[in-house]
Amino acid sequence: MSSPPPDTVTTTAVTVKPWPLFIDTAALSIPISFSDATYRINKNLRYFAGNYSLITLVILLISLITRPISLVLFLIIFTGWIYLYFSRNNEPLELFGYDIDDKFVLGFLSLVTFVALFVAKIWMNIVVSIGFGVVILCVHGALRAPEDQEDSPYGSLLSDSPRGNYTIV
Repeated sequence: MSSPPPDTVTTTAVTVKPWPLFIDTAALSIPISFSDATYRINKNLRYFAGNYSLITLVILLISLITRPISLVLFLIIFTGWIYLYFSRNNEPLELFGYDIDDKFVLGFLSLVTFVALFVAKIWMNIVVSIGFGVVILCVHGALRAPEDQEDSPYGSLLSDSPRGNYTIV
């Protein structure tokens, strides 16, 4: 009927970085410029994408506690997203002997999610929850210095001193 579920332990370990690394306070510092902050957010978004999505999902689920039927509905939908889209390791979904394209799976899951949002009437809940997730993402992403800070595309323009490095002159 359908392809067997993949080993989610290895998939989760690949996308979600260790939480002590994510919460490491020694890696936190204030960016020296707006461009440095956007560079950090970009690098950290790529590196900690799994962590950020889990935090946003937890915020969303906490906001749905007051509506238990909606909570159960969206837990089922999120399980579908994880099983059918995120944890397949680039293997095509097989249903009744036919391979289903990723674009079709993405479109179907998006349609089911939007219909559920429309039927449950929780648009504002979702928008506010995702807004909080984005704020947390931006604050953490801007404050956490990436591991390869010296490989910044801004090169020597980003120095520790606001006046620049004038010791050579």
